[in-house]
Amino acid sequence: MKMKDFFAIKPSFVGSFPTYEDLPDSLEPEAAFIGRSNVGKSSLVNALFNSYALARVSNMPGRTQTLNLYNIASALMVVDLPGYGFANAPRDIALAWSENMRTYLKNRPQLRRVFMLIDSRVGLKLSDIEIMYMMDKTGVSYQIILTKIDKINAAELNTVRTECIDAQKQHPAMHPIVLNTSTENGTGLDDVRGAIFDTVK
Repeated sequence: MKMKDFFAIKPSFVGSFPTYEDLPDSLEPEAAFIGRSNVGKSSLVNALFNSYALARVSNMPGRTQTLNLYNIASALMVVDLPGYGFANAPRDIALAWSENMRTYLKNRPQLRRVFMLIDSRVGLKLSDIEIMYMMDKTGVSYQIILTKIDKINAAELNTVRTECIDAQKQHPAMHPIVLNTSTENGTGLDDVRGAIFDTVK
């Protein structure tokens, strides 16, 4: 199947799962999306699959509170993970979301790649780097996607890209290619689709 045909298939919503233990057993490879709260995960998932009601979008940080699974033609499972860092929720709930995410990343054998979203306006934060070290230790391959690049100028984008590329020296599980995206104007969406498609080949 060609990439264009693959992404023309409407994803089916599998479910929202409060904890790792609630996740269904599956044989499909998985591609997960991770990032700080309000980094634009749900917007990107919707844009990639041309389904603007697929993942719920909100301006309220911490809207994604569960592990949300979407099946693509029984060939790939896309996982929208809870945001980490600041969330508009009580601390104990936010910590529980974070623990679910960490448990998933450490224990899901069919996970092929994690797409780690970084807001290009602010760059890498301590919470991002902590997650990166955790994935390095578990050997989970992850790739950085810079979001909202339409909100900054070329010089600012170059600075944050350089920061991310330089971080590879300290993070062996990090994919060498950093992707740029904007869901507002569609920049970089096909590059991300290509990276996702590679996980099912």
